[in-house]
Amino acid sequence: MIYKRSSALFAEAQKVIPGGVNSPVRAFKAVGGEPIFVEKAKGAYLYDADGNALIDYINSWGPMILGHAYEPVVDAIVEKAKLGTSFGMPTQIETQIAELAISMVPNIEMIRFVNSGTEACMSAVRLARGYTNKDKIIKFAGCYHGHSDSFLIQAGSGAVTFGSPNSPGVTQGTAKDTLLARYNDLAHVEEIIAQNPHQIACIIIEPVAGNMGCISPAPGFLEGLRALCDAHQILLIFDEVMTGFRLAPGGVQELKNVQADIVTFGKVIGGGLPVGAFAANTDIMSYLAPLGPVYQAGTLSGNPLAMAAGFAMLSELNQRREIFTSLDQKTKYLHKGLSQVFTSRGVAHTINREQSMISVHFSHRPVTDFETAAEAASNGMFNTFFHGMLDQGIYIAPSAYETWFLTDALTYKDLDQTINAADHAAKLLT
Repeated sequence: MIYKRSSALFAEAQKVIPGGVNSPVRAFKAVGGEPIFVEKAKGAYLYDADGNALIDYINSWGPMILGHAYEPVVDAIVEKAKLGTSFGMPTQIETQIAELAISMVPNIEMIRFVNSGTEACMSAVRLARGYTNKDKIIKFAGCYHGHSDSFLIQAGSGAVTFGSPNSPGVTQGTAKDTLLARYNDLAHVEEIIAQNPHQIACIIIEPVAGNMGCISPAPGFLEGLRALCDAHQILLIFDEVMTGFRLAPGGVQELKNVQADIVTFGKVIGGGLPVGAFAANTDIMSYLAPLGPVYQAGTLSGNPLAMAAGFAMLSELNQRREIFTSLDQKTKYLHKGLSQVFTSRGVAHTINREQSMISVHFSHRPVTDFETAAEAASNGMFNTFFHGMLDQGIYIAPSAYETWFLTDALTYKDLDQTINAADHAAKLLT
């Protein structure tokens, strides 16, 4: 495919935007080459600045669960925009979407809307610290909760260690309160808790990880975290910014039948517009200002356009719950087809799947945590595969550490085309 116009647009963007992009993952730094500039999208397809049509498997990193430019969502945004785009005052639509979300998600009684997933996770941790009167948090290597200072932490040496900053600008003082654990390793979490008695406010986790590829929790892992939190008066936070309203109407809490104390949302809850939220029971949420002492605010939180889009999206998902079965079936079909292609070509691979999230790792070793995901990504095979797929009109995330997201707008013809493209790309790996 030809990307002359995208290349020219990227050159212009680099003059005025750092790296030419407003989010680093868009820059193609991980896979090489230059980012593609999109002009429009409809259903399962992107249309770029050069007129190429691409089958889309990032779907704006998850929210386009019913497809791009889904008419009920677009209509809701247009009608709301006619009445004004922002007020900085309460609107009825905020209450309506709050009531709907609470009715769909287990174990939450109140919800606060914010402007991004990062803000939701940052606020959830602040709330947990204020509620428990403890400072330290546990996060997991490979789980991404936004770019707040507390979350940009990587592992140091040793079995139990304080985190160290993973970005300039994050202080050692912030890092010392973030303890890093291995995903799917309950014993490691127990060890960290034992080394920090009565100091840990919360454990925050992607209950199904999407930022080291798709990685499911091992049997008993989430249940074990719940038990540890109960035993040590620690709050359990599920970061469902990706998984909320995507893997099931009630997210991973419903899917895995494990309850969190605080849940964060984004992506789907805004129908694709910038939005986030965090929710818990009334007791915990009452610690938030203006009811309680934990301050959190946002002038544009609950923006009427985002609320209208989210309400339209959640209403559709709530009324048409068969969508989740359809998505699961389509993802299974894709999984089977990809596996057959790689096996026939003699390509070492592991495919992880959870409902409508799926990722390909070029390794025979199971990918269960960040270490095994990094090992699979280290051979450079994904970069070749990515460009091979792109040449065939398939757009997957430009990083081996990201999950693919399916939309119900995908047809089985689209899936067959994707599998055929994977066969073409697999030839480049052998």
